[in-house]
Amino acid sequence: MRDYSSRSFNLPPPTPTRKGDVSGNGNVPFFSNQHPPLDNQKQGMLSYPIVIHPFLGLANASGGEASVGTPLLWGVFLGIVLFLLVLDLGIFHRKSREIKLREALLWSAFWILLSLAFNGWIYFGFENGKDLGTDFFTAYLLEKALSVDNLFVFLLIFAHFRVPKSVQHRVLFWGIIGALVTRGIFILTGAVLVASFSWILYIFGGFLLFIGIKLCFEGDPDVDPEKNLALRLYKKWFPATDQYHGASFFIREAGKRIATPLLLVLIVIETTDILFAVDSIPAAFGVTTDPFIVFTSNIFAVLGLRALFFVLSGIMQKFSYLNIGLGLVLAFIGAKMLGEPWLWDHVPTWITLTVISSLIAGSMLLSLLRQPEKES
Repeated sequence: MRDYSSRSFNLPPPTPTRKGDVSGNGNVPFFSNQHPPLDNQKQGMLSYPIVIHPFLGLANASGGEASVGTPLLWGVFLGIVLFLLVLDLGIFHRKSREIKLREALLWSAFWILLSLAFNGWIYFGFENGKDLGTDFFTAYLLEKALSVDNLFVFLLIFAHFRVPKSVQHRVLFWGIIGALVTRGIFILTGAVLVASFSWILYIFGGFLLFIGIKLCFEGDPDVDPEKNLALRLYKKWFPATDQYHGASFFIREAGKRIATPLLLVLIVIETTDILFAVDSIPAAFGVTTDPFIVFTSNIFAVLGLRALFFVLSGIMQKFSYLNIGLGLVLAFIGAKMLGEPWLWDHVPTWITLTVISSLIAGSMLLSLLRQPEKES
């Protein structure tokens, strides 16, 4: 586990140059984190607070390790995500309609292939790409598996509010927009805390271990959307109608702007996703503390969530043992974060990847082979 106790470093920013290319100084490969030597006067002028290092690609550990995410990479990645979202809703899904299985499979395959392509670019595009690529894929697989469990809750919410299938895609789209913002805030906060206080990782580890054990023995908590605090507050203070009006979140009645049930569903989806992020973000930091890898892996998992919902909506209830597998995964990540400094020097990421994939695949296979007996 890396030590994040130092607050600042007298290090120059990394030169954004890429492997195989020649930069302006002719010495440092593109997108590497090598720092060209500077004289003492220049070094003395470059002392930055640690809290901004993770998102500027500067050194974020006492050993001088730098985050792979330079300002250019952050900007390009966010721009691509925004473009894909505009393309999705603005062109391919402008009209509200029911998403069929074939279309959902194609979109799900598109997001997965895009994620793997990005993973391959990391693996082959950086000096330490093998480690970074493995970290990305492990975090991505972890977030993807956790999202499957989240989808079951979304299905219950849609059933409770009797959301028409033709507008479910619209709710999930705006829900994902909100998830991108909230998870970005969570990851930024987590990166700042980890960089400023190294002991926060032990709190993350203990929390994940507790949640994992609880999930194994108690399963998913019962979901009652009517008990959602945000929903109750909104219905108390703002007018709402009981009738759906197509894909509209608001309508006007008697000159007043009132909410439709679709907005209430969106509120429940957003607040529920925040609760999911509370355990998924610390779990990702248990795989890697590079905020760029944590963020991109999380975002790619979230982007494919909507299509995956329509693929699995008819069979999600068959994965009855998935919660046990996910609980064991969270417990393993938590135990790894707690025990790494004392029991072992460093757990290779490929071992973490093997354990996570085995537990998830095993629980899903067991669910398909052994369905629990229904209560009479």
